[in-house]
Amino acid sequence: MAITRFEDIHAWQAARDLCNMVYGLTREIKFSKDFGLMDQARRAAVSVPANIAEGFDCRSNSEFIQFLYYALRSASELQSHFYVALDQSYLTQSGFTSIYEQTGKTKSMIFRFIEYLRTHDKPSMFDRLQTS
Repeated sequence: MAITRFEDIHAWQAARDLCNMVYGLTREIKFSKDFGLMDQARRAAVSVPANIAEGFDCRSNSEFIQFLYYALRSASELQSHFYVALDQSYLTQSGFTSIYEQTGKTKSMIFRFIEYLRTHDKPSMFDRLQTS
């Protein structure tokens, strides 16, 4: 399947699922009372799909890859926030495991997409718009 919009990117879809999981877990009473951590976790979660979407409109694959690395960093930040949440008993071990696994899955997909972009000379969205 050709990627014609950022919503077609499997890593973005996984990041969207991750973001929804984070919002669900941070709505829990214990977690939501720690506004600072809740806010940081949500911001990191939102940053993952946002950076993938933002990078999609870059003029080159190398620029796009930069944004994918930003998304990876945000995902790692999110994992760290959830360790704090676990340590503070804001969520169960199973809640932590599910978010950690989804984050790992998302990061793996982003890594694979980076490798794909490095090895394939695909026109950027900007180029496609210029030729339309």
